[in-house]
Formats: sequence, C-alpha cells, structure tokens
Amino acid sequence: MKSKIKSFQLCIILVLFGLLILQNNSQAQINIDDYSADVLISWNNKIFEIAVAEDGLLTLKGVRTAAMMHIAIHDALNTIDTKYTRYTYNGEKINANPVAAAMYAAYEVAVNQYPDKQEELEMELKKWLDQISDKEEIIAGEKLGKSSATSILDKRLNDEWNNEADYMWHPMAPGVYAEFNEHSGTPEGFIFGAGWANVEPFMLPSQDYFKSPAPPEIESEEYTKAFNEVKEVGKFESKTRTPDQTHLAMWWKDFVENSHNRLARNLVEKEKLNLWDAARTFALLNMVIFDAYVSVFYNKFYCNHWRPYTAIRWAANDGNPDTEPDTTWNNLHKHTYAFPSYPSAHGCASTAAMTVLANTLGVGDEYSFIMKTEEVDKAGPFSGKINMDPPTRSFNSFSEAGMEAAMSRVYLGIHFRYDSEEGYNLGKQIGVFANNNFLIPKK
Repeated sequence: MKSKIKSFQLCIILVLFGLLILQNNSQAQINIDDYSADVLISWNNKIFEIAVAEDGLLTLKGVRTAAMMHIAIHDALNTIDTKYTRYTYNGEKINANPVAAAMYAAYEVAVNQYPDKQEELEMELKKWLDQISDKEEIIAGEKLGKSSATSILDKRLNDEWNNEADYMWHPMAPGVYAEFNEHSGTPEGFIFGAGWANVEPFMLPSQDYFKSPAPPEIESEEYTKAFNEVKEVGKFESKTRTPDQTHLAMWWKDFVENSHNRLARNLVEKEKLNLWDAARTFALLNMVIFDAYVSVFYNKFYCNHWRPYTAIRWAANDGNPDTEPDTTWNNLHKHTYAFPSYPSAHGCASTAAMTVLANTLGVGDEYSFIMKTEEVDKAGPFSGKINMDPPTRSFNSFSEAGMEAAMSRVYLGIHFRYDSEEGYNLGKQIGVFANNNFLIPKK
C-alpha cells in the first residue's frame, strides 16, 4: 500500500513539474513578430514634439531623453524575450505584456525628464494601454517597465549633460577660433557647446576615444584649396553654387536628432519592423547621436579652429600669400554658429546615425530612401522658419546621405571641406563602434 502511495505522489510531482516546464516554455514562446512598432513610433514622435517645444533642441536634453526612453523600452522587451543584449537593466526573465512593459518604460523616463507634461504623457500611455485586455499582464508590464526605466535613469544621473565648461578665448591668430557675435547673433563673449565636450557618453569609453587629426596648416595647399572653395560656393550670392547645392545646403539645416528620428519612424514603418527590432533601432540611433555630439565637440574645442567667416575676412593677416581677403564676405544664410569649426558636428552626427540605421533596419548601406524636411531656420536659431521647396531629397545609400549632410555645410558657407570630410570620418567610426558593441543579436 505504501509503495502505491509513493508511486501516486511521484506521479503528482512529475505532473506538476511538467506543468511548470510547459508554463515556462509558454512564456518563452512569445511570437515577437506579432507585435508591431506602432507604439514606439508614436512615443518617439511625442518625445521630440515635447523637446522641440521646450528648447528647440538647443541642448542635449531631447536626444538624451530619447536615448534613455528607448533604452528602457529595449531592455524591458529583452527581459521578456531576449533577442538582443540589454544595455543596463539585468532583471530576471518575466511574463508580461510587451506593449505594457514598453509603454510604462517610456512613460517613466519621459515624465521624469518632462514632469510638466505629465497629463499629456498620461494620455499617450492610456491610448495604448486601453488596447490591452489582460489586466494581470498590464500589472506585470508596469512593474517591469518602471524597473527598466529606473535602471537607466539612475545610470545617467550624474552624466553632466547640462554642465557649463569655461572657455578661454585666445588672441587673434591664423587658424584660431575667434568671436563673431555680430554674425552669430549671440551676446559678446558667448560660446556654444563647450560643456558638451565633458559629458559622459552612452557608449564611447571616453569623450576623446576617437581623436581627429589636426586640421591643415594655414600655409598649406590643402587649406588654400578649401579656403577658395568655401569662399566661392558658400558665398551669399555665389556664381558657381548650383540650385541643387543651394537647396541641399538649406534643407540639411534641421538638427540631426530631429530629422533622423523622423526618417527612422518612416523606415521602421516601411520595413514593418517588429517591436523588438524597432526598439533596438531607436535606442541605438539616439545613443549614437548623443555620443557623436560629445565626441565631435571634444574634438572641436581641442582643435579650436576658426570659421570661414573669420578666415575670409581676416585673410590679409593669415600669412598665406595665396588667400585673398574679402572684408564684406557673407555666407548663404548670413549666419555662423558660435563654436569652433573643425570637425563638422552635423556631418559627424548624421553619418553616425546613418551608419546605425543601415545596420539596425537590416537593409544594409545600399538602400534607396527619401527624406522629408518641410521647414528650417531662415538663418540661426530664433530667426524664423522658411519652407523647403521641394521638402524631400532622395538617396541611394545611407553613406551617400551622410556625406551630403556633411558637405551641405560647405555650400552653406559655415565649414571648410576638410571640416566636413573629417566630420563624416569621425561619425563613421562612432557608428561602427556602436553597431559592433551594443544591443547586438543574442547568440
């Protein structure tokens, strides 16, 4: 009799053990492709709407928030079902509704950074949660999303994103950055972005991990050639700049975090990426843009190179007999940004972003797409907007788009060619580094 009882107990244990295995397997058998990226596209758009309205993207706050938000989403999703390596959150695997987890991760980061927009963000959260019927999965998703958000918020708590660094002005000399507040429209003694060079990156081991070579010597043939090029094609009333070059010079003025997230939203939808793949795309994209700004501003302030506006007007004093001054010279949009020239920040951040998109979208570099920018600043920030006609430009590859973004600054008259080329090279290095080391497919 006792042996029969023991046998019965053993059977019960085996059945319960089998049910436990089946339960665990059912948790692991979630079909990732059943979940679309619509919710992420909506939250990405929302966070940039808020960021643009607050500061016009003139600080790192918008792209930093977007990076943290999408990291929290990515880590939460890959806690439910691990397709890619996580960035910071290392919680145990959990059975939760992926949409709920993603939305609470997004909400917690967004409301932490923009507490005055809580009501607006709660409406965005409710819009998506109302589509989920299983309340227990929502509760689990809320717990996971909040934990993932807390992890990245804590990690970035002291990253110095909004610090101010002192800048020492140097006496006027050939190649040295000089103030031109009458052209930048900024107060005397103002310089933009010096503090960005000291911010903690998301991915790069340090701000100076990639160091740009020194710009050409002012007496060199390379400098002379670049000087004469921008003096002509970047001139306000240039006789050699083509209509298409004029269009691309103005069209590319939109900030990279704005234009490239807009492009990502369109391409994620076009390629029908699932929730996991889209989360990775947006997270890596915004991390790499942030790090590109940190890296390029480190290099800018290290090299402290002058702008074409100064170089052309002051050429009589540069020691180069082959550069002719034009003391009335002005560029295409009659404005120069108030920070050193070399390398190009726009070329760097755009190319880094394009390099990541080519990877995370799964389409490779050779991919045809259309970008749309409807309006840009007429000159500098606060100058008012002008409509772009046409609002679109077409590309045959991501690298082509990155190079055009870099070169647009030459035709705009605010960079030398070597600024743009090094910006492109630096951005490519940062993008490749991001692709190879972060949020990579799980083996």
